[in-house]
Amino acid sequence: MDERRGGPSRLVLGTAQLGMPYGIANRKGKPDAAMAESIVRTAWECGISRFDTAQAYGDSEAVLGRAFRSLGIVDEVRVITKLDPRKPCEDEQALRRSVEGSLKRLGVPVLHGLLLHREEMLDTMEGVSSGSLKGLLQDGLVRRLGVSVYSPERAWQALGLNAMDIIQIPASILDRRFQKAGVFKAADDLGRQIYIRSAFLQGLVLVDADHVPAGMDAVKPVLERLETISRRYRLSRQAMALLYLRDAHSGASVIFGAEEPEQVRQNFRCWQEETPAGFLEEVAEAFPGLDEAVLNPSKWKH
Repeated sequence: MDERRGGPSRLVLGTAQLGMPYGIANRKGKPDAAMAESIVRTAWECGISRFDTAQAYGDSEAVLGRAFRSLGIVDEVRVITKLDPRKPCEDEQALRRSVEGSLKRLGVPVLHGLLLHREEMLDTMEGVSSGSLKGLLQDGLVRRLGVSVYSPERAWQALGLNAMDIIQIPASILDRRFQKAGVFKAADDLGRQIYIRSAFLQGLVLVDADHVPAGMDAVKPVLERLETISRRYRLSRQAMALLYLRDAHSGASVIFGAEEPEQVRQNFRCWQEETPAGFLEEVAEAFPGLDEAVLNPSKWKH
């Protein structure tokens, strides 16, 4: 199988759900320790070796660490975590203690990636924090540095900084802002890694139009149009969301979360499906540019 196209190497398990209740479609809450380990085991068995977490995701790092140790895979997994946005990066010793704390909780010898959790933190990168972060690279605690951004403008700012190897962005079957802004092409040209989060828009693309929370009426016609396309191509909305990202952004990694092991298996199966002829073109025509009220979860009223 072509790993760049349909193999598991581009999939990343997002683990916000393992540390706290997360997502508009979450009905189960935070999984217990046994369920969390089962989710991690299932991802590993599907060939997924990268895990995305954050210091601010509740106890997600500790939950992951226990699962890695139990499964005996601490030396094989690759973990990307994000710095707690409530703690400044300027204090070099505090920053190092913070990263050492993540390594201890995760039980891994090195972080595959260390990301700034908020795009505003980029503004400090030209100052003291840049040297502090690069010191973590030099000392072998971290392999790559990066940032999680919300806007194409901030993605371009990150691409202008040589230290930023990983740019994590929101993109989905509904959200093509970064593609239109040329971020994917620029990252590819510069040899940077794009990690796509919000592949399901925090679960919104999977919600039935009749079950949209009060105050989010603008979303209903969008979900109805998705359902129409779903029936026409005989694809689940889950498969539609993943196949679009897989084929439209072939150089990017895609993060997905799960509340139970079967969701991991479902996503893996969807990722391997064939894309029907005409599907990508119809999606592009159906959702040329949606309002921020739909694309930005911080603007949702629910």
